[in-house]
Amino acid sequence: MEKKSILDLDRLSTEQYQQVDKLPFVVVLDNIRSLNNIGSVFRTSDAFLVEEIYLCGITATPPHPDIHKTALGAEDSVKWSYYADTVEAVDNLHALGYTVFSIEQVKDSVSLDTLQLDRTQKYAVVLGNEVKGVQQEVVDKCDKCIEIPQFGTKHSLNVSVTAGLVIWDFFKQLYL
Repeated sequence: MEKKSILDLDRLSTEQYQQVDKLPFVVVLDNIRSLNNIGSVFRTSDAFLVEEIYLCGITATPPHPDIHKTALGAEDSVKWSYYADTVEAVDNLHALGYTVFSIEQVKDSVSLDTLQLDRTQKYAVVLGNEVKGVQQEVVDKCDKCIEIPQFGTKHSLNVSVTAGLVIWDFFKQLYL
C-alpha cells in the first residue's frame, strides 16, 4: 500500500469549507483549561463538519498559538462563539431548537452505543472541564446526558478523546 500525498487528499480550502453544508450540530466547551484540548476539538470539528463550537467560561478563544498548535488552522475554518456563562449558551441553543446533551456520567444517562438520533433534528453536546466535568447547573439545563461506556480501571477519558468519539458518532448518524 502506498501512502497518499497531501495532494491526493483533495482537501477543501478554508473558504470552500465555510461554504459547505454542515451538520446541524454544535459542540459546547464548558470551562476547558487545556489549550491543546481546545485545538484538538477544533480540528476534529473541522474533519466532521460541525456547525459551530461554543467556547464558554474559562475556555480560551482563538487566536492563540497553543490552540493553533493542535487545531492546525481549523480555528479559522470552524465557526465559533464565546459565552461567559455555559448556562446562557445552553439556553440560546434551546431557543434555536437544539436538543442539548451533556457528556457526563449521571444516573439514567443514555449510553453512546445505544443513542439514536433523528436526522431532522438539531443537536448540541456539552463537554466539561478536565477535572470537574460539566457543571451541575449545566447538566440540569440539558435535555439528556450521554455516557461513553468504559470497561477498564479508569472512569473518564481525556476531553479531546471524548469529543472525537462523540463527534464521530453524531457524524455517522447524521451524515453517513
